[in-house]
Amino acid sequence: MSKSKVKSNEEIEGNNELIQENQEEVVSENIERQEPTAEEKLAELNDRYLRLCADFENLRKRTNLEKVNLISNANANLLKDLLPILDDFDRAVLNNVNVDDAQVLKEGFNLIQHKFKSILESKGLKAMEAKGLDFDSELHEAVANIPAPEE
Repeated sequence: MSKSKVKSNEEIEGNNELIQENQEEVVSENIERQEPTAEEKLAELNDRYLRLCADFENLRKRTNLEKVNLISNANANLLKDLLPILDDFDRAVLNNVNVDDAQVLKEGFNLIQHKFKSILESKGLKAMEAKGLDFDSELHEAVANIPAPEE
């Protein structure tokens, strides 16, 4: 036989060995890719459930903390805006000790009241017109219970 035929036979045998090794690898990969067992599925679902519960718990805690921070910040801003009114009342009390004119006192306190109302209105509070109207539980809040007269 010639050298080229011997080489080609050797190449063919080498190629056959490579093909056989590749087939063995494919078979072993197919074995590894088999469907997971019921226990493995259960473990995976349980793990996903636990992670979901933990995520929900973290979300609940975070939203509660944000709500508390929002309320405290809102209260802090309101109190900061009300401090000048308190200062005005303190000045009015100190300056009105020796005032004999009641009209000046009324005017000063009316100015302070107007300033107080304007700050509350800027924060979204507005007066409700309820006097003389029928009670509407959607709009009004009962302050006291008065028993109805017996007929």
